[in-house]
This record gives sequence, C-alpha cells and structure tokens, in this order.
Amino acid sequence: MRFNELKIIEPILKALKEENYTEPTPIQAKTIPLILDRNDVLGSAQTGTGKTAAFAIPILQHLYTGRKKHNHPRHIKALIITPTRELAIQIGESFSTYGRYTGIKNTVVFGGVAQGRQTDALQKGIDVLVATPGRLLDLMDQGYISLQHISYFVLDEADRMLDMGFIHDIRKIIDKLPSKRQSLFFSATMPDNIVALSAKILHKPKKVDVSPVSSTAETIQQHLYYTNKSKKTDLLLHILEDHDIDQVLLFSRTKHGADRIARNLAKQKIKSAAIHGDKAQNNRQKVLKQFKDGDLRVLVATDIAARGIDIDKLRFVINYDIPNVAETYVHRIGRSGRAGEAGVAISMCEPEENLYLKDIEKLINQKIKPVQDNPYPQTEKPMTDQEKKEFEKEKQKRKQEFFASRNKSQNISRSSKYSGKRK
Repeated sequence: MRFNELKIIEPILKALKEENYTEPTPIQAKTIPLILDRNDVLGSAQTGTGKTAAFAIPILQHLYTGRKKHNHPRHIKALIITPTRELAIQIGESFSTYGRYTGIKNTVVFGGVAQGRQTDALQKGIDVLVATPGRLLDLMDQGYISLQHISYFVLDEADRMLDMGFIHDIRKIIDKLPSKRQSLFFSATMPDNIVALSAKILHKPKKVDVSPVSSTAETIQQHLYYTNKSKKTDLLLHILEDHDIDQVLLFSRTKHGADRIARNLAKQKIKSAAIHGDKAQNNRQKVLKQFKDGDLRVLVATDIAARGIDIDKLRFVINYDIPNVAETYVHRIGRSGRAGEAGVAISMCEPEENLYLKDIEKLINQKIKPVQDNPYPQTEKPMTDQEKKEFEKEKQKRKQEFFASRNKSQNISRSSKYSGKRK
C-alpha cells in the first residue's frame, strides 16, 4: 500500500513526497482511514512505529478541509498531550513537516523554559497545540489557553504519562474538553488502569494493535557482562578503556542514577553529561548538541528522555541497567546500527536483572553471549521471592508518597501563583 491510496489530500501528499515517504507503516495504514472516517481510536503501539504520522496526517486533513469550508478565526482545534518535552517538540515538528502546504499552524508548550515565546505564539492564533500536562494547566490557569473549541484530542504515550504521575493533571484537562470531539488514545502497554482511563476518554473506539518490535538489526553486535551491582561503575570504566568506543549513549533506569553515573565519569576525566526529565529544557538541548557535535564522549539518558533523540552514525549503546520491559531493550540498542551502519550494544547485568535478561532473550529469540574476559564477574545471588515482595512493597509506597507530595505542591503553587486570569 502507498500513501496515495489512503485518500490523503494533495497538499499533505506533496509534503510526504518531499520527505521521501511513499509507503505507510502498519499503524499508519490501519489508523489513518479510521481517523479520516471520524472514529475514536484506541491504539497499542510502541515509539518508533510511526504513530505520530498516523494521527498527525488525518488531523491536518480534517483541519484543512474544515478551514476551506468555514474560514473562521483561528482557535485551538486539536490538542495533543504527551509526557516529555522531547516528544512534544518531535510531534510539533511532524505537524509542521506534514502540514507545510496546508496553512495549518501549530505550536508546542512545555515546562522548564520561560513561557514568553509560547504565549506569543498562542496569542497570534494557532490550530494545533502540542503540550506537556503541567505547562498546559499553568497556561490555562493564566487564561492564555481555552479548550472550548477542541475538536480533536490525542493522548499519546498514556502508559508513560501515568508512570510519571500525571494522572491527576490528565483528569483535569479531560474535564475541560468539549464532550463532542474525536479522541485518539495511544499506549505501548494496556494494563487495567490504562484501559479504565481510555474508557473515560473514548466513545465506541476502533482498536488498532501493532505488535511490538521483537527483532534486533543484524548489523548490531550484542555483548553481555554478568556483574554485581556494586561493581558496575568499575566495569563501566573498564569498558571505556577501549578508546575505539569514541561515543556512547548509555541508559540508566532512573534520573538519580543517570546523574550519579555522569558524576562518576567526570571524576575520571571522561567527558559526559546526563539528560532526563528533571533537567531544564535549555540544558537538555545544549547537552544533546554537545553530544552530536562530538564534544561529549558519554551521554547518559533515561528511557523517557531518550525518546525522540535520533543521532546519526552512533555506533555504541551501553545498558548500564537492564530494562524491565523486553521491548525497551530492542528500542535502546536500535539507536545504534541505523541505516545499515554497524552498531555495538553492551549490557551490564546484575543479579536482580537476570530475569529481565531472560525475557529479552525470549523476545528476540536468541541468546546474548556473555563476555568471558570480565574482571568483575557476577558472584552475588538474586533476592529471594519474599525479599523481592518486601522490596517492591516499599518501593511502591515511596513512589505513591512522592507523587502525592508532588501533586499537592503543584496544586498549591498554581493556586498561589495565579490568583487571576490574564486575557
């Protein structure tokens, strides 16, 4: 199938052709016709499957044909909510790319930067708004944004949204939306809480399920080090003694872990920096540019921050922490070896991650061969089932306390900071 078989209008087809896009991905081929037919959609798809175009193209088409029929003043007609700044920026760029010949205007709002440029764009008038939840609510509180004209609503990366504690913000936003609208809901996984949330947002949705990526590129060499948690830093320094590893994207499971790794590398005179959701946007963009320019040897990233990052000619990826979702491993190492280039993926597995590794090997249907020349081999045993239960119970308790405290402080901040609305 080709894009010109999907009843896409000529202005958008022209933009797609200029980008050398001729054949839709599976999610695009399934989703675009459903959205063009005005259906709500519940989509299960990973990042990297092409889902941004799957919803951006038909929304642009609806807005374009609507403006040709009724040349009303610009109001925000489409709202896309996404969890991270990088994803928001990427989605905004996609709308600009596919809609360059439609006259449809979009802007992106997110926290961590001054709001001046964002509010200036809003006041000039836009059709499509891409936003992270916190900044959206702030600008709504200040009177810069009204959702009363929304006809198209997209909740993207819903599972990540809930993982990051945005559930209360999402509910506040949904309460402000018109009841008559077309809604699109995308999530990589569909646990019960995600299904329950989708039921509140969608009306008789059509379901689209794109199987997660389960194979790794043949051009990527995969290496595995079994080690102990306490020796991971020493092992990483040992690996980086190989000067052939000129640049590496290194994945940490947590923000604090990313910062700690970057600090430890800096102490050893290894140029590195961390990128994650707690970093200011200008800092993240600066760090990413430094890495792309070759000024940093190691970029330490969390999975969420790394979404939307695409670095040409990247050869090396290191999994400092083995991901607890097998598909995430495939996406991580897929950052290297792009466009037929050779890539190398190195994973460091501590005892508690052995089960995660088994899930990964089952998914990719191959064994990852351990490195024999390992100065820091795994000698410790994993926790018992009872120890794991206690550990997970305590972790969940701390997580709930953290998000409850954060949401409380955010609500207090909003109510005290914005006592009146600006027009």
